Amino acid sequence: MNKNLVPFWEETYQKDDTIAFSSEPNVTIKEFEHFLNTQSNILEAGCGEGQNAIYLAQKGYHVDAFDLSEYGIAKLKHRCELSNVHVNAFVADLTAYHFKQSYDMILCFGTLHFVHKNDWKKFISSAKEYTNIGGIHIMQIFTDAVPASEDIAPFAIGLAKDEEIKELYTNWDILQFKSYVFEDEHPNVPKHLHASNKIVARRIK
Repeated sequence: MNKNLVPFWEETYQKDDTIAFSSEPNVTIKEFEHFLNTQSNILEAGCGEGQNAIYLAQKGYHVDAFDLSEYGIAKLKHRCELSNVHVNAFVADLTAYHFKQSYDMILCFGTLHFVHKNDWKKFISSAKEYTNIGGIHIMQIFTDAVPASEDIAPFAIGLAKDEEIKELYTNWDILQFKSYVFEDEHPNVPKHLHASNKIVARRIK
């Protein structure tokens, strides 16, 4: 990968009037939020601008959120100030992340495929270990069922095989698994397709 290449979202993160992906939380969070309680601790890996983290913080949960992008974390913190909510947001590298506590929900949307396969598998393994009994994972990763779109192809170094992520949760209760292709677009990026897997799994022991 060319080290001089910069993904489109880095530029968008620097603009207060533009959203790179979405201003709304992922619908799957709302679908499975009933597993949480007021004392729940949540971690989001690859939080970007923070639409998911901010939503959960507004609901009263304790939320830790990290991203590799300094601009993304700065924008998340600014959005928290505007919304008068608190998210413990910080810059961190998923490939070198060390858990310091256990969580009731761990989220990762659209991030895992940007690191090598052995790295995202290692992260999931650690995340499972640091999930409380009854805790939930919501993980979404792009697959190679369709070629990586031009906007992410230089960065998508860890695309999964279809259902590959599901194999990592055979000892958990799989609450939902979806394999799908969807159309996407971003500011200054034409419409394109992504193949994706999304899994929701609960630790049972």
